[in-house]
Amino acid sequence: MPKGSEKLTNARKEEIINACAALYETVGFRDITIRDIGASTSFTRTSIYNYFQTKEEIFLGLLQREYEAWISDLGRILEEYDFLSESGFAEKLAGTLEKRKCMLKLISMNLYDMEGSSRMENLVEFKKVYARAVETLSCCLEKFFPKMEAGEKTGFLYAFFPFLFGVYPYTTATEKQKEAMELAGMDIVPYSIREIVKSFIVKMLRGKC
Repeated sequence: MPKGSEKLTNARKEEIINACAALYETVGFRDITIRDIGASTSFTRTSIYNYFQTKEEIFLGLLQREYEAWISDLGRILEEYDFLSESGFAEKLAGTLEKRKCMLKLISMNLYDMEGSSRMENLVEFKKVYARAVETLSCCLEKFFPKMEAGEKTGFLYAFFPFLFGVYPYTTATEKQKEAMELAGMDIVPYSIREIVKSFIVKMLRGKC
């Protein structure tokens, strides 16, 4: 880690992650290089290695930031509402994920690459944030559905988080994928992130609270 204030270090990391996020909107994970990311920052490419050793660590930092933003949105639901029905909670939770398309894309397509090529200390920090996301959603269930038994709440969480891995692929298809589906005789049913998440949550909660 380079010498300097913690504020400067965090600012540099944030700039690198911002550059990565901007590229990821139009370029695939495997095609993005540290050289590409460095070209979009205000300092030299080699300086990136003072903060991240691999591009996967940069992407893991981006995913961690996405989870932190999602946790904040979940926290606002806890603060702003005293009661939510099954449908109301599903709508609010689906709305938080509609804003996290980047997070959903990363976990569905690149999670193993990111975790496998990141240093242990970076991976541990990410896992801590992930654990906070699980805990915050658990707090939402406890508040809005107090009749849920412990086993039912655990069952919801263990179904919901794996479900998130499939949200992006089922709501976003490339033109090539669409053409292949048509040639294979498959129906293309358009779903938005909000629609597919809300439907799943309502079905999971029905009869359990």
